[in-house]
Amino acid sequence: MRLLRIGPPGGERPCAVGPGGVVRDLSSWVPDWTGAALDPDALQETAARLAREAAGLPEVDLAAGRVGPPVRPGGHLLSIGLNYRAHAAEAGLAVPGEPIVASKAPTTLVGPYDDLLLPPGGEKTDWEVELAVVIGRRAQYLPDPASALRHVAGYATGNDVSERSWLLERGGQWVKGKSFESFSPLGPYLVTPDEVGDPGRLRLTCRVNGRMMQGGSTADMVFDVSHLLWYLSQCMVLHPGDVVLTGTPGGVALGRPDQPYLRAGDVVEAEVSGLGAQRQRCRAVVLGDAGTAAPVLPAASARTRS
Repeated sequence: MRLLRIGPPGGERPCAVGPGGVVRDLSSWVPDWTGAALDPDALQETAARLAREAAGLPEVDLAAGRVGPPVRPGGHLLSIGLNYRAHAAEAGLAVPGEPIVASKAPTTLVGPYDDLLLPPGGEKTDWEVELAVVIGRRAQYLPDPASALRHVAGYATGNDVSERSWLLERGGQWVKGKSFESFSPLGPYLVTPDEVGDPGRLRLTCRVNGRMMQGGSTADMVFDVSHLLWYLSQCMVLHPGDVVLTGTPGGVALGRPDQPYLRAGDVVEAEVSGLGAQRQRCRAVVLGDAGTAAPVLPAASARTRS
């Protein structure tokens, strides 16, 4: 089953792709894609019911509404660092012996087509296409990695956007460089495990202004999804709706001396095979007279890169 949420920020409705590829509004069945609704057994029951009763649910026109993140924000949002050898090499850092875990503010979660807001003074905002894993069942002290995937609600395309100057040049923890508004585009879909198969055989790509920047496979992870979830369960409780961004392959701006970081007007397109593609236009944020952030798109938005 492919889950998504449609509506304005804070007012998204839970939806799913039904028979014939028609998107249906499931808000009469579940309050949102969060909590108990994400339990793997509950999702199987919802899928079976959708196959039987889809005709009685309202159709949703994707072209007429905003697509939000496929799960309601609010739980853990975790980022795994240096989980691909090529990315560790381009960052000039050693491949870790254990997973590197960083937090992101849950408020960074946005929809797959929402604008990517470049923070004031930020000069090194970077892309990171990643496989996102959404927890569906509480996990704590799992006995082994083999048991971990039973706790997964589904998978999604993610972009672990990072501001490198705050991440690497200002000391402290990585959370600072990863928690700016809009820095976690997710979706468009949350795809249940039965439709994904082996999460270790997925292709990841990222383009900036149409130019391929990243191309990799989850087969190249240092620590696979099962190991990551098992590891995380040893040091925290994972709850339904928590999101784990599992690392990015090589090809980010940090490792490309000839490639500028993101600028206003740039278009970022990230995709994980079978999970759908997302697209963001970059917009600069300026501080308004009252000190509030007001995004603006400068006239140079049509600029392209060589």
